[in-house]
Amino acid sequence: MIVERPDAARLLDMTDALAELLADAVDGGASVGFLAPLGRAAATAWWTERCASVAAGRLAVWTAYEEPGRVLGTVSLALPADKPNSRHRAELVKLMVHRTARGKGLGRRLLTVAEEAAAADGITLLHLDTETGSPAERLYRASGWTEAGAIPDYAADPGGVLRPTTLYYKRLPSPPPG
Repeated sequence: MIVERPDAARLLDMTDALAELLADAVDGGASVGFLAPLGRAAATAWWTERCASVAAGRLAVWTAYEEPGRVLGTVSLALPADKPNSRHRAELVKLMVHRTARGKGLGRRLLTVAEEAAAADGITLLHLDTETGSPAERLYRASGWTEAGAIPDYAADPGGVLRPTTLYYKRLPSPPPG
């Protein structure tokens, strides 16, 4: 499995494969911000819009694939570069693994890659939100994330039903002085 951090141009080249992954996640019930059914054009447009944020340094994206053209997983970090008082933190967003690749450790690998890259960039605090009771919660807890609380009726699941969301955070090691 190859895990890479594409630049904006490479990400643009991958939008079709990423759209297929996003549609699979939504069709599989993952609460990643979209309602089902998610059309291919909408999924492609969403990924295309992310390219500007990658180019501006506000978003870091990692993709995982075994063969070119078929992305099996992705994770991103939203970086608050425009807020001087929050440059020490980032939000982990859109951790997705294709249904055919689940249960093989890919989600944990992508999570670890994002955490290690964040720490290497001097980020000392990560945060995220996920649907309460979702399979993703087990991954975050097993990976050392701390629950901060839950918000009722925070987001609709792919079927349109409002669900609670749990907030998590993880402190990362401070970079060595130097």
